[in-house]
Amino acid sequence: MLNLTWMGSSKEDLKAMPEKIRKSIGYALRVVQLGGRPEGSKPLSGFGSARVNEIRENDRSGTYRAVYTLEVQRELFVLHVFHKKSTHGKETPRKDMEMIKKRLKDVRDNLKTERKL
Repeated sequence: MLNLTWMGSSKEDLKAMPEKIRKSIGYALRVVQLGGRPEGSKPLSGFGSARVNEIRENDRSGTYRAVYTLEVQRELFVLHVFHKKSTHGKETPRKDMEMIKKRLKDVRDNLKTERKL
C-alpha cells in the first residue's frame, strides 16, 4: 500500500466538505493507495510529464476536487482539495492551479533534500 501524505491544508479541506463528498473522495484515495485507478480520476492538464491526477465529485452546490500526485514510488501526495463553485467552464481556477503547482514544487524540493541526506 502507498504511503499517504497530505500537503498543506488538504486534509482539513477534505474534512470540511459534505459527508457524501468526503466519503467518496476518501474511498477514491484509498483505491489509489492500493494501486488502482478510481472511477472519476483523470490526469490534470498543464503539468507536462508530472503524474498529477484529479478526482471529481459533484453535488447541487458544485464540483469538488482532490488533486494528487504519484511523484515517487510508494508515496501518494494529496496536493489540494477544493470546492469549485463556478457553474461555467470546466477549467480549474487560476488560484487553485497556482496552489497545486506550489505544493508540487514543495514535494519535489522535499524529495531532493531527502535524497541528499
